[in-house]
Amino acid sequence: MFGLMGKLLRVNLTEGSIVQEKIPEERAKKFLGGRGLGTKYLFDELKRGIDPLGPENKLIFMTGLLTGTPSPSASRYSVVTKSPLTNIWAQSSSGGRWGVDLKHSGFDGIIFEGISERPVYLTIDDEKAELHDAIDLWGKNVSETTQLLKERLGDTFNVASIGTAGENLVKYAAIMNDLHRAAGRCGVGAVMGSKRLKAIAVRGTKKIKIAHEKAFQEVANKQFELLGESMLGAGLQAYGTTLVLDMVNVCGGLPTRNWQTGVCSFAEEINGEALSEKVLVSPVGCFACPIKCGRNSEIRKGPYAGQTGEGPEYETVGTLGAMCNISDLEAITMAHYLCNDYGLDTISCGSTIAFTMECFEKGILTKENPEGLKIAFGDPEVMIALVHKIAKREGIGDLLAEGTRHMAQRLGHGSERFAMNVKGLELPAYDSRGAKITGLAFATANRGGDHITAYIQAPTYLAAPFLVIEESEIQDPLQENPEEAKVVKDLEDALTVFDAAGCCKFMGMALDAQEWSDIITTLTGWEFGVEEFRKTGERIYNLERAFNVREGLTRADDTLPKRLLEEPLPEGPAEGHVNNLEILLNPYYEFRRWDKTTGKPTPEKLRELGLEQVISQIYGGEA
Repeated sequence: MFGLMGKLLRVNLTEGSIVQEKIPEERAKKFLGGRGLGTKYLFDELKRGIDPLGPENKLIFMTGLLTGTPSPSASRYSVVTKSPLTNIWAQSSSGGRWGVDLKHSGFDGIIFEGISERPVYLTIDDEKAELHDAIDLWGKNVSETTQLLKERLGDTFNVASIGTAGENLVKYAAIMNDLHRAAGRCGVGAVMGSKRLKAIAVRGTKKIKIAHEKAFQEVANKQFELLGESMLGAGLQAYGTTLVLDMVNVCGGLPTRNWQTGVCSFAEEINGEALSEKVLVSPVGCFACPIKCGRNSEIRKGPYAGQTGEGPEYETVGTLGAMCNISDLEAITMAHYLCNDYGLDTISCGSTIAFTMECFEKGILTKENPEGLKIAFGDPEVMIALVHKIAKREGIGDLLAEGTRHMAQRLGHGSERFAMNVKGLELPAYDSRGAKITGLAFATANRGGDHITAYIQAPTYLAAPFLVIEESEIQDPLQENPEEAKVVKDLEDALTVFDAAGCCKFMGMALDAQEWSDIITTLTGWEFGVEEFRKTGERIYNLERAFNVREGLTRADDTLPKRLLEEPLPEGPAEGHVNNLEILLNPYYEFRRWDKTTGKPTPEKLRELGLEQVISQIYGGEA
């Protein structure tokens, strides 16, 4: 098989057994790799209603079709599982180099089953896989775990691991690789912790077979040229992802004080220029990355002076900064370092702390705060204290470790109105009242409140249209235009292919559908035209939706927090605006050919996509 290594590892942690399995080529043709192939295995092998932290859940690591090839930014792997935070389908992806090393070790992916009796870690060295006792690593954070394993195994091994947040089953714990890269969302680190799997260390020298090497290299070279010429690439290299903060703020869409406003008065203190002046050491990139949007950084002043690491990224600055009303960039950077070392998703962590600050402000938190902490907006010390408490599930941190949906259910007093999540997954730092179409993307994303399922912010906030779909321009961000619901649908499908291919979404902005088809065709030797590109993304997206429907999800779950639907923004360019989601939702279902009453993919659509076996599982005897 070209492009893929053609096999995966199946590790039963209960039994301590490891077996190798071939990946059928027909399955790979339909689902590619990464998110797509991982979802296919998850859907087929999980029963409805299983406990995400129980032995029946599976934790699937899957590299992308292009991962490890000379295609630009082809570095990513996906983790697919059932989320303990949302109780539905979960996927999180990460870059760096770990996914490349996994693929070069001879495997496209790993499926972990069961629960180990004792903490263990897995090593893979050029197809040789072994489980080892990890009792001495349990209780250690990411940096120490990585250092100890490299000392033990050799510096050529690359490590993915959880920190103490994953061990303590924090519902939004991350899996970290290359020290600073995160498969951050949906609590995949908690699933890894529940299985008592501490780390996976990989080393590999295997080569990926390419069907048409000369043609593939020509297409890859063209992609590098396009990225080198793009303004977005230049901006990301100069300022990293914090480049977008000023653009979002000037549109009135930067969530501040837990989304009470979309205008951040201190944006210039935490934006890309501020980061470059205060903490930047050098840009850093993933494998084969021509952009290098990552930030090697060092805190140079204040109580955390001398601390080093990577970041912060835009979402960290947005959630632990603006949402918490904190302008101290050094403190935000320190919180980012802590989240990386503990293994925490900075989006859910920052959003949960911001929610907690508003609950305290409104007098809702009383009994749940036994330490008597004064949790106030704008206090960097209490923000950092809460990061520690969350990771350790210490005191009030035990409640915060459950995420905003669970907190609101427990606290009551109307707090669900401003618990800023969709389907249980905390929203990123883009206020959809300032760009209405983003509300539809948040509401319909299969994993919940998410900004990169469609990344509709690019053509709205950033004026950076995707070439991969025919029409990605949004005419007026402050108007709900039913016809533009198709842009969300088309971007969801296209960006799903990016995840299945293992490629960075910033790279995808510079390529059109034909260029994507060419790179896959020359790699694999399959006939993979533009039509198949679009159909593959739609097939995977519908299978993910079917997983959620099987878990009980309905149209009622495709919604937004009441704050976005009912509370107008108080200032800025979007002053007075709320989301009117219903204007966009019915057209979206029509474009998708999903039932407008139930939200289910129709049997006709599933048959068209070659997903006939799914019909009985979500319709039973109805179809």
